[in-house]
Amino acid sequence: MKKDQYILGIETSCDETAASIVKNGTEIVSNVVASQINSQKRFGGVVPEIASRHHVEQITLVIEEALHIADMQPKDLDAVAVTEGPGLVGALLIGINAAKAFAFANQLPIVGVHHIAGHIYANQLIQPMEFPLLALIVSGGHTELVLMKEHGSFELIGETRDDAAGEAYDKVARVLGLPYPGGPEIDRLALESEEEIEFPRAWLEPESYDFSFSGLKSSVINYKHNLEQRGEHINPQHVAAGFQASVVDVLTTKTVRAAKEFNVEQVIAAGGVAANKELRTSLEAMFKELNIPFYVPPISFCTDNAAMIAAAGSSMFSSGVRGTLSMNGRPGMELVSWNK
Repeated sequence: MKKDQYILGIETSCDETAASIVKNGTEIVSNVVASQINSQKRFGGVVPEIASRHHVEQITLVIEEALHIADMQPKDLDAVAVTEGPGLVGALLIGINAAKAFAFANQLPIVGVHHIAGHIYANQLIQPMEFPLLALIVSGGHTELVLMKEHGSFELIGETRDDAAGEAYDKVARVLGLPYPGGPEIDRLALESEEEIEFPRAWLEPESYDFSFSGLKSSVINYKHNLEQRGEHINPQHVAAGFQASVVDVLTTKTVRAAKEFNVEQVIAAGGVAANKELRTSLEAMFKELNIPFYVPPISFCTDNAAMIAAAGSSMFSSGVRGTLSMNGRPGMELVSWNK
């Protein structure tokens, strides 16, 4: 009888300190997240040094809590998976060194996980992955379309050329004077609005699956400045609705076109912006019409968490991937296949 596999996941790439234990790559046994939103809110964004200090304070506590909730001891684990990159280098180092210390003390193997692979594998905690698969990753630092033909196989077919979608959301929210984090605030205002300002869409070359949101961001800023120069009042709801309509239109259109071209069996969305209600609704409607299965994790698993790192780490561990105690933080880490 096959033995169950238990992986401890650790995530500290940005401003969430998280630990989780996942069984067989699909079943969450425990999942603990210590958020820094209240601390970072007063700065209007994440301050790397403050994020690192919070990680130092919380990392041991969240690991202990994950073990306590699971009612497990370190000897019950098979391996430790930790976010190796990309992310804030100081934040990454806290999680990596904690993972290396824990693995060394308990004689456990360690696996370094790419943060985006973690976001993709968050879907495996909800639904089995069917290949070939198309993943739309939309977060604060990434906007990518990734084709997967099997577990651990990643082919990048489209990426952002400038601002990621989440980054554009945060910058536009700041221009509109909205509180941090700005993405949910824009989503809320957009859904409440009965009108929208028409903003441009950046389609790039006809066959390109790349994205660009810097022009859209600039268009919003210029619109606001023009109104101010004329002494006119800006309606944040109308701006939010127009901005979001542009982002959702481009993301949905390119994802649908890629899904058709590559004849995929399944489409998934991942990353913090995948929590956006309008984007989820748009993608669900389009793929229902095309009869292509579409899945997106619950909102709590779109944002950073350690269960997704454990899920990806489980697939890597099962494929024979092992890290070493010389592992270091890799803020510019590229997503590469581990099944070649």
